[in-house]
Amino acid sequence: MLGSIMGPIDASIVNVILPTISESFKVSVALSQWVPMVYLLTISSLLLFYGRLGDIFGYKNIYLIGLGGFVIVSCLCGFSPTIYFLIGCRALQGLFASMMMSVSFAIITSTFPPQERGKAIGINAISTSAGLAIGPSLGGFIASLFGWRFVFYVNLPIGIIAILWGLRVIPKIKGSPSRIDSKGAIIALIFLFSLLLFVNDFQNQGFNFMTSTMLVVAIVSFVLFILTEERTSEPMLNLALFKNVTFSLANLSALLNFMSQYVMVFVTPFYLQRVLHYPSNKVGLIMTSFPLAVMSVASFSGYISDHIGTTLLACIGTGFCSLSLFWMSQLSSSPKILDIVLCLALFGIGTGIFQSPNTSAAMGSVPKSHFGIASGILATIRNVGMFLGIATAGFVLYSFVPSTILQKATFDGSEIIAFQSGLKHSYIAGAILAGIAVITSIFRSGRNSS
Repeated sequence: MLGSIMGPIDASIVNVILPTISESFKVSVALSQWVPMVYLLTISSLLLFYGRLGDIFGYKNIYLIGLGGFVIVSCLCGFSPTIYFLIGCRALQGLFASMMMSVSFAIITSTFPPQERGKAIGINAISTSAGLAIGPSLGGFIASLFGWRFVFYVNLPIGIIAILWGLRVIPKIKGSPSRIDSKGAIIALIFLFSLLLFVNDFQNQGFNFMTSTMLVVAIVSFVLFILTEERTSEPMLNLALFKNVTFSLANLSALLNFMSQYVMVFVTPFYLQRVLHYPSNKVGLIMTSFPLAVMSVASFSGYISDHIGTTLLACIGTGFCSLSLFWMSQLSSSPKILDIVLCLALFGIGTGIFQSPNTSAAMGSVPKSHFGIASGILATIRNVGMFLGIATAGFVLYSFVPSTILQKATFDGSEIIAFQSGLKHSYIAGAILAGIAVITSIFRSGRNSS
């Protein structure tokens, strides 16, 4: 949990200090945006590879190496003399964060018996929600008192405690020695990196030479990856895992849920700032109601799923998410703050109810020798879902709102109406995604044992 809290903190904390970093180095916003983007791209591209390495060399080894590297590179980020040095360090930071994230579910699943797996996963989810909740506020507080560089140093004390504690308490589970599928790993890296870069650039640029090239590279590398894994005796990704209906549908449900989640997370701050004209500190406090709600129910939902199964809870959870997004789409241009907070809280409750049982179902449906790659797949699905959710919201906004309006910092009366129409359709798109996740959750098995 100590390691898990640092990734979300770091992902959310940098967004708050990005304008300060840009001003400090006297660089454009476009260049400074690579500071958070390269971090997410690196994490997402390497999760599968590190999950497989965990199966081979042991989950504890991969996790602690990632944790140690993350702490060291965090300090280097704080010492950055130029923006390019910082961007390079953030890429390395993502590399080590990916090692931690890829095997966390594998460690929990290997350590706890099936009857306690959901509870353990639910408790661990608290750390992720806590990181997302305190990241923005912590970043603004530290930057205002000590400067933006100290935002990266906050990982040092947490990381040292986590390493020392992890060395003592994380069980050393032996890996299964086998050959590393280096060819498959390289092709998977190219596929994921090009796909996510395409999704990111397409939102702003549409189809041009660069985005079209990235899309072609993603499609070709995906086909090559499937062919390579089918012909390799010891593949990085055992495609037979996806013949397991429970595992496949649990991952699909997770993808849809994270997409709907990031429609909410991406669109709502624009609604609060551009339509309701709330200041940034007020926006931050309102948005915190979402992760706080997740924290309040995640562990309890996991505990209940150990006793009644996972299907019902997963369906109820993502159903709440769908209802919350539809409720947001119906809010007026002057709603009560309580209505917005209740919508976000309902979405957080739904997310907390859904995620722990769904993850438990996925991890409980695979053999122990593949816990690492299964954990890596789930982590990859989460990050890809985040990207696709933001892309979906952006696509809907650009489809319903003229680009001349979206490029403005402030709107007049008619422009607010047009912008709110785009927001409404984005929320409805998110509600549909969450609603489909209810269906995919119904069609998988509810109780599984490893």
